[in-house]
Amino acid sequence: MAALLLAGAQTALADPFEVSDIRVEGLQRVSPASVFNAFPISTRDRVDDRELAEAARSLFATGLFDDIQLARDGDVLIIQVVERPTISRLTISGNRQLSDDDLRRGLREAGLAEGQVLQLSTLEEIQRELEGVYQAQGRYSARIETSVREIDEGRVQVEIDINEGEVAKIRQINLVGNRHFDDDELRDVFELNDRPGRFFGWFSSDEYSREALAGDLERLRSFYLDRGYINFAITSTQVSISPDKSQIFVTINVEEGEQFRLGEVRFEGDLQIGTREARELLQVESGQIFSRSDVTASTEALRGRLGAEGFAFARVEGVPSPGASADTVDLVFRVDPGQRAYVRRINFVGNTTTQDEVLRREMIQMEGAPASTEAISQSRQRLDRLGFFRQVDVETQPVAGEPDKLDVTYTVEEQPSGSISASIGFSQSAGVIYGASLAQNNFLGTGNRVNIGAQRSDTFTSLNFGFTDPYWTLDGISRGYNLFYRETDFEDSDISTFSTDAFGAGISFGYPVSELSRLNFGATVEDLTVKTFRDTASEIVRYVDDQGRDAQSLKLTASWTRNNLNRGIMPTAGNYQRLSLETAVPGSDVDYVKLRARAQQLFPLNEEQTWALKFGTTLGYADSIGSDPYPFYENYFAGGLGSVRGFTANTLGQRTTPRGAGRDRTLGGNVLVEGSAELLFPLPFVEDQRSLQTGFFVDAGNTFLTSCYDVMPEDAPSRCSSGVDLGNLRYSMGVGLSWLTPVGPLTFSIAEPLNDKSGDDTQVFQFSLGQTF
Repeated sequence: MAALLLAGAQTALADPFEVSDIRVEGLQRVSPASVFNAFPISTRDRVDDRELAEAARSLFATGLFDDIQLARDGDVLIIQVVERPTISRLTISGNRQLSDDDLRRGLREAGLAEGQVLQLSTLEEIQRELEGVYQAQGRYSARIETSVREIDEGRVQVEIDINEGEVAKIRQINLVGNRHFDDDELRDVFELNDRPGRFFGWFSSDEYSREALAGDLERLRSFYLDRGYINFAITSTQVSISPDKSQIFVTINVEEGEQFRLGEVRFEGDLQIGTREARELLQVESGQIFSRSDVTASTEALRGRLGAEGFAFARVEGVPSPGASADTVDLVFRVDPGQRAYVRRINFVGNTTTQDEVLRREMIQMEGAPASTEAISQSRQRLDRLGFFRQVDVETQPVAGEPDKLDVTYTVEEQPSGSISASIGFSQSAGVIYGASLAQNNFLGTGNRVNIGAQRSDTFTSLNFGFTDPYWTLDGISRGYNLFYRETDFEDSDISTFSTDAFGAGISFGYPVSELSRLNFGATVEDLTVKTFRDTASEIVRYVDDQGRDAQSLKLTASWTRNNLNRGIMPTAGNYQRLSLETAVPGSDVDYVKLRARAQQLFPLNEEQTWALKFGTTLGYADSIGSDPYPFYENYFAGGLGSVRGFTANTLGQRTTPRGAGRDRTLGGNVLVEGSAELLFPLPFVEDQRSLQTGFFVDAGNTFLTSCYDVMPEDAPSRCSSGVDLGNLRYSMGVGLSWLTPVGPLTFSIAEPLNDKSGDDTQVFQFSLGQTF
């Protein structure tokens, strides 16, 4: 083009000459400096036609000009230019799959944006690239149309009209060459589907994309390799499209080869552990069908075991080789443990409130010690089980220049760790709760548990102070103590028509037994007074008449806890067990023993652990020591959140004998049986699944009396039936949701009782601030 532009000035520029000056004409927005920087000729240069033509080409290559002409006035070189227009306005329409922001960002990076010079070649290239983006999504009918409209001299409006079209549907998937497995069996391996169900088709995908097909081909390859077909190969893949670009036909040609079994399995290299122990880690053995996934799992198990010995950079490779017979393959695990690595430094990131000391004391992996992948992982789990953090991640980094050392970094995301009781807000069983309180499991970032407050609701008034130091000693022995005053009025809470006033103090100690287990011991001195009313149940009036209103006691407690949950709040994997014993020592006004067992087991259903099955049970048994009846106010209660949802809190159990205008309620029971089964599932469109937990549940439970309480002689005979009858268990089912808010867990449940009886107090919707389901 530059040569053509020079043709008109050929006569004037025919003879070589020395340039005395250069003059540029026609500039409006482009600066002269931009022209001189791109034009390779300077004053005092002697030029001819060829050099001038090359200089014009260099200037035209800047893309700033529509026309360039060179002229000569004596020894003065004149450059006459016509600037290309700038983009004054850029409009995009028709896009749904790609946002305006993403499109404008990509266009700007490609050189097409408002205020920039319009280059038609760039516009054509962007048009082709956008069509390619949509075709990669399977939208082969997508069309991109561009137009340029002049606004005024030197300014234009660029319009990009996008017709995204529809994703092409897979009409047929053909498999050619398969002899050992039929087409239907192999199609089940694919995520893409050419025949979605008529009624449940939304669970399968028949929309084509290159990435999805590539993933399915890899799944097909894994299917054969996990079944012993080592020489399996996909020889070709053809994808064709219908003329209207709405249907896709996929043909996959395969060569299956023959099936192989494992022959000899042996080790090579420096194993570092005993051969017998190494073989116990393997998931493969001679004689079984070769499986690539089993080989991979075996290499990972060996690598993990070597990592536990401090060989953090160990390399383990399972290499198949021809076996003794034509249908066998030998497997050699080549082990290179590398150099034993040591931890130089352990770092913590993200703990803006929690002190480093609190995190460091949970570490099993020590600085300066051999780097153990097992210890590093267990340390992460210990941090997660604290309940202080929403997320805990760990990363190891080699130290530059020191191949035998690495740094370990734990990155934590803090979450609210306070208000874990229903003492703030509103609870259906307690009514409006108000007052000043502080309940923190991580008080001021020290890891200490502090509970202090003055609270009042419709059913209780309480003053309390509690403090627990989980690391009273460096060995992990905890110490806690508490003071309390509690005045409770159950008359309006559907538990019973009596009230209790109590005050006392206690102290407790905890001892770690193992990595997951600990023992706790405690002692509490309590002074309790029972008050009755006109409509108090006959059993309570009789107990108070016989045993008195006041009871002073010294209670001793002991418990064993094993916690193997994956995190402290709203876990999705692991298990938990707790056994507790409470007794009033001889000499107290009441003599009793109280046992309680609680267990949870969670089975994750996917790798991300967002789906899980959760099973839980709580069993309790209590009885008096001696001839006196068991104190009714120490009974177990059932119903409500954390128990049997769908029934009003604390209403399940034997009915009392009413007096006067009173109505029958429950005293609970000295035997408790509860169980639940839940399917935990994630909610769609929720990014932070760790702060929200939902599940379908089935609950069961009730309380029982092994010995009925006596009633007043003048009242109606007791209708109590003693003994444990599991046929009287109550069942419910429904859906629950727990949400971790800045002030504590907020829990909702909608439940339907399945076998409620006459007189049961049911409640479909329940919620509480301060406990999770």
